Formats: sequence, structure tokens, C-alpha cells
Amino acid sequence: MLEDYLDILTVEEACEALRVGENALYSLLNRGIIKGYRNGRVWRIPKVALQEYILESMGKKQ
Repeated sequence: MLEDYLDILTVEEACEALRVGENALYSLLNRGIIKGYRNGRVWRIPKVALQEYILESMGKKQ
């Protein structure tokens, strides 16, 4: 699923990959649920952080 993306994603790319809105993603980032970093005012999200979030979310639902 994430193989089409570079190792570092923009907010727009992460939203597309997770199929969530920007507000939802910003909330996850600000609460530290998804790890990311800011480059000035712009968030960057490592692909690994999205993979970890997806796997953790799947584990909670099982």
C-alpha cells in the first residue's frame, strides 16, 4: 500500500495513504499518535511512522 510513496511524506500524501482528512491527521500528529517532525511550519511524516500506526491500529481492533 505505501510502496508508491517516498520515505518521507507530506501531510497531503499521508492523508491520501490513510484515507483521512487533514484535521484528523493533524490531530494524530499533535497528540503524538503518529510520529512526525516539523520543518518550519510544515509537517513531514516518515513512511515507517504510518506503517507503525496502521499495525498498532490493527492490533487494537483484533
